[in-house]
Amino acid sequence: MKFESYRFENFTADLNRLDEVMPEHGLFRGEQWDYERVNYDRKFELKDGTFYLRVQGFAVEGDVGAHKAVIELMTPTLGKHYYPFGVEYGEGETFPASLVKQCEQILAEVKAELEQFSGL
Repeated sequence: MKFESYRFENFTADLNRLDEVMPEHGLFRGEQWDYERVNYDRKFELKDGTFYLRVQGFAVEGDVGAHKAVIELMTPTLGKHYYPFGVEYGEGETFPASLVKQCEQILAEVKAELEQFSGL
């Protein structure tokens, strides 16, 4: 599921600022980064399964590994984990309404905080 209404795409922010803001909202940059891309994930374990809210970005300037980069964010997504295959973000997935609402709240808070420093 994509959260397109938050208009994160094409917004840029300093990597160090993102690394401060995202964990405040439970979104952590995982080990899956490389020198050009980052993923901030939040895990939700519900009776309906395990879900992940993900905010992705890529470096438009600098180097992620050196912690000196400007990151362009992409549209946030919500996916469901299927063991042993991984996370599915497809349109055919269904998500609990309470989870979608919680993710929307998180994204709204992240957006508001980032707007203070950049102009989303």
